[in-house]
Amino acid sequence: MAKERVLIAVKTYPTLSQKYAELVCTAGFKQDGSWIRIYPSPFRFLTDSQRYRKYQWIELELAKNARDPRPESYSPVNIDDITLGKLVGTEHGWASRKELIFSSNKIYENLETIIAGAKSNKFSLVIFKAARILDFIVEATESDWEIGKLEAARAALGSGLID
Repeated sequence: MAKERVLIAVKTYPTLSQKYAELVCTAGFKQDGSWIRIYPSPFRFLTDSQRYRKYQWIELELAKNARDPRPESYSPVNIDDITLGKLVGTEHGWASRKELIFSSNKIYENLETIIAGAKSNKFSLVIFKAARILDFIVEATESDWEIGKLEAARAALGSGLID
């Protein structure tokens, strides 16, 4: 299986997993500019030479995630075989990033269109430009993790399953 080149754009906050100890969902763009979601990714358990940054090219083997019907969802074949590439900088008003992302992707302005596309599994990752922002609210959430997942993560770490 050939390696896929991906420009990382999004990394979610880590969540605990009974199966994988801890996971991060990562999204970005393939070489052709199309969206891709990489899951699962045990990001904090990667070595320093494997930890990718936002807007960094990486190469890794990917397989379509058969358990996820969303078209952009792929899983790493071998998470230990990540090659880090060049960072795409912010020079000239983020010109390089804008070219890579906006030249190949539609900008959606209608939320109903996005919801319909997601429900029909046409897409689940898009660029959305709101007509206006009415409000922005930040609320604290629970900081405690589910005890079963926390115990499974501790067991995985203690057993050496994750280095």
